[in-house]
Amino acid sequence: MIDTAHRAPRATPSTTGHGGLRGAVPPAESLDVAARRRRRAGRRRGAVTDLLGILAWVSAAVAVTLWLATPGSHTIVGIGGWLTDAGIVAGLVATDLVLVMVVLAARVPLIDRTFGQDNAIAVHRSLGKPVLYLLLAHGALLTLGYGASAGTGPIAETIALFSTPDMPLAYLGLGLFVAVVVSSLVAVRRRMPYEAWHLIHLLSYAAVLVALPHMLSAGGVLAQGTWQRGYWIALYVVSLGLIAVHRFAMPLVVTFRHRIRVVGVETIAPGVVSIHLAGRDLDGLGARGGQYGVWRFWTPKTWWHAHPVSFSAVPGRGRARITVRDLGAGSARLGRITPGAFVSLEGPYGLFTSRARTAPYLSLVASGVGITPVRALLEDTDLRPGEATVLLRGTGVDQQYLWHETAELAEATGSRLYTMVGHRARSRESWMTEEDVRRGVTLRSVFPRLLESDLYVCGPRAWSDLVVSEARLAGVPEHRIHQERFES
Repeated sequence: MIDTAHRAPRATPSTTGHGGLRGAVPPAESLDVAARRRRRAGRRRGAVTDLLGILAWVSAAVAVTLWLATPGSHTIVGIGGWLTDAGIVAGLVATDLVLVMVVLAARVPLIDRTFGQDNAIAVHRSLGKPVLYLLLAHGALLTLGYGASAGTGPIAETIALFSTPDMPLAYLGLGLFVAVVVSSLVAVRRRMPYEAWHLIHLLSYAAVLVALPHMLSAGGVLAQGTWQRGYWIALYVVSLGLIAVHRFAMPLVVTFRHRIRVVGVETIAPGVVSIHLAGRDLDGLGARGGQYGVWRFWTPKTWWHAHPVSFSAVPGRGRARITVRDLGAGSARLGRITPGAFVSLEGPYGLFTSRARTAPYLSLVASGVGITPVRALLEDTDLRPGEATVLLRGTGVDQQYLWHETAELAEATGSRLYTMVGHRARSRESWMTEEDVRRGVTLRSVFPRLLESDLYVCGPRAWSDLVVSEARLAGVPEHRIHQERFES
């Protein structure tokens, strides 16, 4: 029965279901208590998320307010004074937002549990260009302002500034940040090996550090004994402290506590392997189905490359598993790792879990290797018969990774399982096959209770964006859409 369903060329509720035929959909009354509890949890997460966003901008406002309130920190005299003060404000806001970006990238558990690490990184990236523009404006406005006040030109003033103490470090910090932002542009990043991009991105920490002496020595702007000097020192200590604790110290604690090693590498399809891991008290990781970790395999050919990979099964007491697709030189080497290799772990991370649910029903959509968090999420969720519906998407038979396991879980939980196999439509932009487009298949036809569901989508970025766009058009509230994007 499972093999027959996997070969089906399309998915509709009438032809390829599993599990859902075993029992009727539970009445809504039986789900009321759980739904209310999930809604309350969702409201709490939403409140904390809003608070974090507000605090980010409040911190920038505080920085400017402290500068304005400090006697002697600003004296507007002529056009030069206006330009200079505008440059100072741009620099203060930019530096504050840089430190916010550092905090967002620090993988702080509170942020991950309430906001989601993927969402935090999305905000981190969105701040990159505005911060770069503010830093460039900071440099240009100060140069023009000082030049106007001194009666010199921009070039002469630039040479004069470069000869002052700490200014070479300021220019170096600006140059490093420009390199980080440019390397993160989609068009540039696609042409760069991940290792090179990651190395350049680490320069953002260096950019933050080299700018600090310039800030503290900038005359009356951060004069000794002022509240604003204390504020900035505290902000730097907190930001860099979070990075030190959560990006370096905690991963070391997790790694040495659990002592994870590779015990087997299983090929499940061409270019796709499941890596079986063993360690001490792995259920103590607290990993939930749908989460991912950042893995580093300590072999001569892989130690320098960290891999963000989802758990493809919920970790047990001494066992765990991840499933990896060959998407480049780095991930291809993982298929050749020999048993016994030592593994370090950052995480687990992510809100692609049942904790994020607020609705009484569950809709899961996965494509390709995006099956891994969906399969683990299904395993880890306490479900009533008919509460969940799963749609698996693959171009062909060779992309049906872990489908049999997922079908068995669906059958055990009384969930519906549908499959959709075939190349994507060419007649119009769609996440479905050409035949399904002609037949008028929609998310609403596959998931009749879509508007009463939390929708979880995982797969290649372009494909999953199309699924999410259709869900939004269908009226699914934004807080009920949970997306995990995998690079195709």
